Amino acid sequence: MKGWTRGRAGAAARRLAAPLGVAACLAAAAGYVAAVDPNRPGRYPACPLLRCTGLYCPGCGGLRGVHALAHGDLAGALGANALAVAAYAAFAVFWCVWFTRALRGRGGVSLSPRARHWWGLGALVVLFTVARNLPVGAALAP
Repeated sequence: MKGWTRGRAGAAARRLAAPLGVAACLAAAAGYVAAVDPNRPGRYPACPLLRCTGLYCPGCGGLRGVHALAHGDLAGALGANALAVAAYAAFAVFWCVWFTRALRGRGGVSLSPRARHWWGLGALVVLFTVARNLPVGAALAP
């Protein structure tokens, strides 16, 4: 009976290794960004697109958003980059489903988005990028 329990625990540990490893890496990265403020110049490299053209890319403000979230400031995070905050939330849901399925022994999460999903996501990113660079979308700029 002892060997059976140990084998079952070992299998559970192997199933949970990937989601827990991803969570540990993301926690370490978020902890670093929480400790090293991206709002202070010279801490992180500048966005090349912003530096060369003065235009905000879809990721501009993403680190400031993580910093704000790590300090419990959801409004500040949304002001820095609303699309990135939405992506963080979507990834958190995906991770919870992945972890729960691994915990129950049902395998990983199988995503099979169709081409229209990728095109829709691409269109959303392009619209967000264009809107945040226009005067009418100034609220989306970091």
